[in-house]
Amino acid sequence: MKLYSTKLLTITCEILAQKKVIEILQKHKVSGYTTYEVDGDGSKGIRGQGLENEKNVKVEVVLSESKLQDIVEEITRTLFSNFAIILYTSDVGVVRTEKFV
Repeated sequence: MKLYSTKLLTITCEILAQKKVIEILQKHKVSGYTTYEVDGDGSKGIRGQGLENEKNVKVEVVLSESKLQDIVEEITRTLFSNFAIILYTSDVGVVRTEKFV
């Protein structure tokens, strides 16, 4: 089985930013993503233990490097100043590249 190199974009953000992150993905014609609630402890203290709007979510999406750069730039430019967001990328291998163009 051959694996093809592509990128995994992982965005951990406060739940209030989730809709905006997904809007950016959709704007760039990325429809395949996974979201789930997460909790943890960081510079803003323990998150995900209290009120609904204090929860964190993680959004993961596998995509081509050409789309990755534009999405990272837009999220950085438009959301970083207003929301708690951790964003990172990883190199991953996929079997069906047609799912991630």
